[in-house]
Amino acid sequence: MVPSTSSSPAVRGPVLVVGGAGYIGSHTVRHLEEHGVPVVVLDNLSTGHRAAVRSPLEVVDLADRERLAEVFARVRPAGVVHFAAKCYVGESVTDPSKYYRENVLCTWNLLEAMRASGTRDIVFSSTCATYGNPVRLPLTEDHPQVPISPYGKTKLHIEHMLQDYSRAYGLRVAAPRYFNAAGAAQDGTLGEHHEPETHLIPLVLQVALGQHKEITIFGTDYPTADGTCIRDYIHVEDLADAHRRALAVLQSGTTELFVNLGTGTGFSVRQVIETARRVTGHAIPTRIAERRAGDPPELVSGGRARWTSSDGNRVERASRTSCAMRGASCAPIRAASTAPDARRALRVPFRCAHGSRPSRTCTFDVLARRTRGNSAREAEGIGVRGARRG
Repeated sequence: MVPSTSSSPAVRGPVLVVGGAGYIGSHTVRHLEEHGVPVVVLDNLSTGHRAAVRSPLEVVDLADRERLAEVFARVRPAGVVHFAAKCYVGESVTDPSKYYRENVLCTWNLLEAMRASGTRDIVFSSTCATYGNPVRLPLTEDHPQVPISPYGKTKLHIEHMLQDYSRAYGLRVAAPRYFNAAGAAQDGTLGEHHEPETHLIPLVLQVALGQHKEITIFGTDYPTADGTCIRDYIHVEDLADAHRRALAVLQSGTTELFVNLGTGTGFSVRQVIETARRVTGHAIPTRIAERRAGDPPELVSGGRARWTSSDGNRVERASRTSCAMRGASCAPIRAASTAPDARRALRVPFRCAHGSRPSRTCTFDVLARRTRGNSAREAEGIGVRGARRG
């Protein structure tokens, strides 16, 4: 069953991808390129990777307003996708000044450059951290936004800036609030590589590769079934697709779009570790530590995405991660939780096949094949070690 993808919207370029040398940014750049959209990447390479970029690259810091204006005057972008930000919850608690400067002030510089150049459309990389501790689950777009970390507060502040700039200056703005990005490009040329790495899945796999002795579980006394935090994992290529679609929605005339991007299914830290043990064959020892500041017990998207298959069947809330957790060899993918007025425009086609039919395999199925053998070389490209990744 391979549904139609003919409803995929077109995007006008060139698109300036800010932070396009990073993890999600580089996958989005690749996705835009594959859809024939001209792209220019703007990144200061403080955490991004030059090797992850094939498009024209402008090495510019958003704090440099003069250089930023020069880029806009030369590129004349038809739209902006903005990923550049500091994104560590714990660090934001200990050094909030860095987060307000790098996230809020630098985004203000970007918006001012857009105004001066006449660029109207921007898709901003937001986060479910703007919701804070859930008062109800799952989290829907109308949930109160009361972030508990400076990181989440800066992202919410930027959302407010976008709304104000839209209403006062005519910018068209989208802010997808996504949950936990995971996975890598299927050809192995892009993946996740942060220094330091704080994301659970690559850290677990580093243990399976023998690069660390154990994985630390931060807190086992949360009010969840097994005492560990629960998160909603969405594949990075699905996020890339959703950003392209959001930009197309703006270019078609929508003025504001604030939506969740998630699968609607949560998995605990222990569940992720157990799944990695099963598919890698590695024991993956654990160590228990105190809770980290700013970590809510559970974050799961509450929007329901729908896809229409080629035979007319409706498939809801499918995710490669949930399929992987059930032990399937191939997972359904593509999930985007959206507000009601944007669901149709952002509908992402469901694609899954089994056996010999072509498909994307589930995250852990790919990782299992690449991590067996306990070799860093075999893991190249999946975000543990490798030459080309975001």
